[in-house]
Amino acid sequence: MTGHVDTFVRDHLPPRDQWPELRFTLPELQFPARYNVSSILDAAIANGYGDREAVLLSSGALNFDELLRTACRIAHVLTHDFGLEPGNRVLVHASNTPLSIPVWWGILRAGGVAVGTMPMLRAHELAVILEKAKISHAIVDAHLAAELEQARQDAPSLQHIIYADDLERRMANAPDNFAATSTFADDPALIAFTSGTTGNPKGCVHFHRDIAAMAETFSRHVLKPKVTDVFIGTPPLAFTFGLGAGVVFPASVGAATVVCPKPGFDVLADTIAQHKATTLFTSPTGYRALMKQDLSKLTSLHTCVSAGEHLPKATSDQWFERTGIRILDGIGATEMIHIFISASGDDIRPGATGKAVPGYEATLFDENDQPFEGEGEGRLAIKGPTGCRYLADERQRNYVINGWNVTGDLYRRDADGYFWYVARADDMIISAGYNIGAPEVENALLTHDAVAECAVIGAPDQERGQIVKAYVVLKPGANVSERDLQDHVKQTIAPYKYPRAVAFVSELPKTHTGKLQRFKLREST
Repeated sequence: MTGHVDTFVRDHLPPRDQWPELRFTLPELQFPARYNVSSILDAAIANGYGDREAVLLSSGALNFDELLRTACRIAHVLTHDFGLEPGNRVLVHASNTPLSIPVWWGILRAGGVAVGTMPMLRAHELAVILEKAKISHAIVDAHLAAELEQARQDAPSLQHIIYADDLERRMANAPDNFAATSTFADDPALIAFTSGTTGNPKGCVHFHRDIAAMAETFSRHVLKPKVTDVFIGTPPLAFTFGLGAGVVFPASVGAATVVCPKPGFDVLADTIAQHKATTLFTSPTGYRALMKQDLSKLTSLHTCVSAGEHLPKATSDQWFERTGIRILDGIGATEMIHIFISASGDDIRPGATGKAVPGYEATLFDENDQPFEGEGEGRLAIKGPTGCRYLADERQRNYVINGWNVTGDLYRRDADGYFWYVARADDMIISAGYNIGAPEVENALLTHDAVAECAVIGAPDQERGQIVKAYVVLKPGANVSERDLQDHVKQTIAPYKYPRAVAFVSELPKTHTGKLQRFKLREST
């Protein structure tokens, strides 16, 4: 059954026998058959939060009542002015702006399938997404329109490009009540494209219940936000880490979220101070950048969440020493929608990611793709209420194995059941018969005072098969030799793991979300 008129997404899901096994083990994950995730806003009003601030801006704010009414106007414009039918795909090609959050809710309320994209994408990158998802409508910031207009030439499905300023003009005359479209809980609501750390992005399809599930698992049981909290962060809303942090988690408890006026960690620090933000989401790179700011501006924070890349123990310890706050680490995946292993409070063990988030089950696979118990190292595998469903993509068979979501990460599980990150499966370096995890070497390098950032790969070597090669970005004014860094690593971890080659570079290749692209370093080696 579906509440969609346009069934393209459902028709292009993987065959059922390639889906992961889904588990709904918590009472709060028992969603009704008919469910539209935008009802989170209706629940906020029903709970008496209508007058509470929902979206904080550099000047002014929207309360929950205003946020819902704005989303309703957007849903009305999409359906009545532009003919959106339930199931049509709507591209959101915009920066994080005051309009961004209502736009997300409005698309979902109208029964559309939201597709977020990073503002920096070029025409050829946009064209791939437009064509793969057969997108019919796009909402775009005017200053980003040129690339989208060019991409449109290769995407005949795109019928309507709606500029943000035109949308706002139309909203002024639109009614502010729009009943949530009667979708089913398992109707597609979101196609989240992976950020391309390994090349060609994949479209991950998530249902209405999946978007709610991330609030009912990680947010409810690990983050534990309160109505008085104020969320802020750097992740773009185009990616599920940001969608949870900036849109879904705060709304699910009646808390506020802050929209930064522009990028930059100086701006982020100032905005935290202005709005007395309590809950910060960013990457390890972001925490290292914030430590260069005036930390007195961050005193309102009490919860700091890291995801998107492995959190080195050195970064965790430095942040704790400087702020007194222990970073809450987590691993998530676009395929799983949000974080599924984490720990908070006294359960945090610096350097470890944590344990399975309530609602999820985590295990490790051996070399025969069989789960095993107890201590050991293997490929991480997950089951829970969400899971991988690629849009028309043969790579589904690689991610889902025997009902488990296999993330491509190597982990070690200790005697207490904590999971410790080792490497991406393709980041394991085998040198002269030794297995060396690239992140372990990176962590060691980052403890050197001169190192700002680094990345480690396996470089071909005739004698050893591979050698450890490090690409290092030094802090401004730092002066250190290759030998100095090699000696430092030898003194920090087992000497055989030291980088036998060190390249000093001005920057590292990253995706638009700030994730390291090791494959580009391998290609240049």
